[in-house]
Amino acid sequence: MDYSQLITKMSPEIYQSLVRSVELGKWPDGASMTPQQRENAMQAIIAWGESHLSEQDRVGYIEKKEKVGETADAPLETPLNWKE
Repeated sequence: MDYSQLITKMSPEIYQSLVRSVELGKWPDGASMTPQQRENAMQAIIAWGESHLSEQDRVGYIEKKEKVGETADAPLETPLNWKE
């Protein structure tokens, strides 16, 4: 079984366990994760999310806000005067 098959067959419970482990930096048994284990778990979380979650539920999703009018990018009428 290759990596993509393992990710596809991973249960939601295992996914949630990996998410929690990465958040805490510990495995469910309390043992600390090594940096390599944390990196591998994060990669598995991202890969699983891409095939099982909607875009807004995935790790790293940033909601794009709509620009209201032209004021958001308009230059300031008076420049900021920074004083030291």
